[in-house]
Amino acid sequence: MSDVLTSTTPVVTIADIESAHERIASTVVRTPTISCPALSKLTGAEITLKLENLQAIGSFKERGAANKMALLTPEERARGVITVSAGNHAQGVARQASLLGIDATIVMPRFTPATKVAATQAWGANVVLAGDDFAQASETAAELQKQDGRVLVHPFNDPAVIAGQGTAALELLQDAPDIDTVVVPVGGGGLIGGFATVMAALRPDVEVIGVQVEAYASLSGYPKEDGPTLGGSTIAEGIAVTKLGDHCLSAFRNRISKVLVVSELQVESAVTTLAEKAKQVCEGAGATGLAAVLAYPELFRGRHVALPLSGGNINARILANTILRSLLRDGRILRLIFQIPDRPGMLADISTRIGNYGGNIIEVSHHRLFASPSVQTAELLVMVEARDTEHAHQIETDLARHYIVRRD
Repeated sequence: MSDVLTSTTPVVTIADIESAHERIASTVVRTPTISCPALSKLTGAEITLKLENLQAIGSFKERGAANKMALLTPEERARGVITVSAGNHAQGVARQASLLGIDATIVMPRFTPATKVAATQAWGANVVLAGDDFAQASETAAELQKQDGRVLVHPFNDPAVIAGQGTAALELLQDAPDIDTVVVPVGGGGLIGGFATVMAALRPDVEVIGVQVEAYASLSGYPKEDGPTLGGSTIAEGIAVTKLGDHCLSAFRNRISKVLVVSELQVESAVTTLAEKAKQVCEGAGATGLAAVLAYPELFRGRHVALPLSGGNINARILANTILRSLLRDGRILRLIFQIPDRPGMLADISTRIGNYGGNIIEVSHHRLFASPSVQTAELLVMVEARDTEHAHQIETDLARHYIVRRD
């Protein structure tokens, strides 16, 4: 258990963050801040989005990497850098290293999404895949650092990195001065440490709320000490950190009001909602802020809520599957199984009925030999897209009047 919540010494100041903002301005994108009427209507809150998914590497993580590496001495740059990351920080370090001419080694867990590994390698860094999770990969990074003498660019637990992440909050306040709440994803704690520092100094009236995913909810008892986490697979791999950094905790200690916990399914739904309503591609970790607003609507209704979309590096297959799973749960995609007489014209009749109700048939699978209870019958599996839950119910009700059908 950590006792750093009792510390009183700030590790990052507003001056540090303002200096960082000037220092990294030439290499980091000043991302847009936009209002989102569709999400506002859905949630009952006025929603503002800080689009860190539009960074050059698709994540806010480059801010911290840029600040840390800009502060390296010539001797440190000559030694090279090393870091450990599940993907976004890795890309930030790799890109900044390429811009500064610094040799970089990146240690990533073996099961990091292939898109993030490839993107990191594309910036010219040497990628080492080791360990099943962040903690195991960190052990390998520590061994390599001792061997090679490289400078560690920690993904979150470094005052210079925290200051870099806080520059996103400076821009947010400049672009959306009327916000009264900000909901920030919490992994290692660097982003919320930066946001909390900025708000405490410039807008103490703004409530800062953290959000974690169930498997990595180390702060579920906040403001009590950080506790153990379950760990395991999560769509929000960008915040899959079992223990927060002590510097990060010191940065946001007593500066945030609460930490909310969201489930895997709530994060999946938020990823889909951002794609549909806000037209933004966002990875699981980056969507947790919206997931919290949707999961705890009574906390946000009527408020002006800012959500940093912290990253957009989601695997295309994962994005597609996430959207389909959400549509299935919402009832907008139906998987219907029919037991039908094995005679000509049945499939055409079913298709016509679905079409007459405005349903869109996505997939059809026809089984005669193994799935049917009788040699005189066939089993038909039809996947249908509907406009909404009520439309899906109308289609299913009409079909049930004429056929033996059940939802899969």
